[in-house]
Amino acid sequence: MIFIGLACVAPFGRSQQPASPSNPATPAPDPQAVLDRAVKLYDDGNYRTALTAFQVAANAGSVDAMMYLGMMYSAGQGTSVQYGEAMTWFRRAAISGNRQAMVNVGILYYRGLGVPLLYNQAIRWFREAADAGNDQGMFNAGVLYRDGLGVSVDYGEAMKWFLKAAGQQNEKAMNAIGSLYQNGQGVTVDYSEAAKWYKDAADLGSRAAMFNLGTLYQNGLGVPMDLEEAQKWLSKASAATEDNSPLK
Repeated sequence: MIFIGLACVAPFGRSQQPASPSNPATPAPDPQAVLDRAVKLYDDGNYRTALTAFQVAANAGSVDAMMYLGMMYSAGQGTSVQYGEAMTWFRRAAISGNRQAMVNVGILYYRGLGVPLLYNQAIRWFREAADAGNDQGMFNAGVLYRDGLGVSVDYGEAMKWFLKAAGQQNEKAMNAIGSLYQNGQGVTVDYSEAAKWYKDAADLGSRAAMFNLGTLYQNGLGVPMDLEEAQKWLSKASAATEDNSPLK
């Protein structure tokens, strides 16, 4: 992997020839400079060359480059879709402390992409991300506790993580809290509390919360029956972008 103005990095595990007057050492590349070049190539749509540049930067220690590689292998940018490779790079970034990488590793286990479908591994990584302060990890952990995937169903634990994520303005967590109150899962049924959480989530753009709030107005649950208000929120939900994330 050689680029104009950049030295190549020896593959992991391969020893490099020691420097001598007759065999000068090739200077190691600056990871940030390589990363900057790779990002420009990526932004210009030159994915194949960007992929190679990100590999150089990642092997030189750039965690951001590892994240790009995981994303590109999972999306098939500059390469075929290779979830196993995506997992390799996301895991390396996660071990280096990248919280979003921890979430991504969990999602690949949750969906069984590039690895066996293992909910216990998914929640392990979601919890790592959550414990490190990542709101998506908090929300995802809450979903698995709510649904009993990889752990026993525990609505109290689910609520705990949803509340933590909601504290970081995670609209999906707010909607999930509303649902727990509406369905009486781990709490007493409380439609007015459900409506409050749905409204907070809807104001942040949650399509599911817009729909849920509309149905409460339609049926007069926790709020006065108001068909006009119901139609407003149901129309907003219909026009909103669908959330295609794997956990909801």
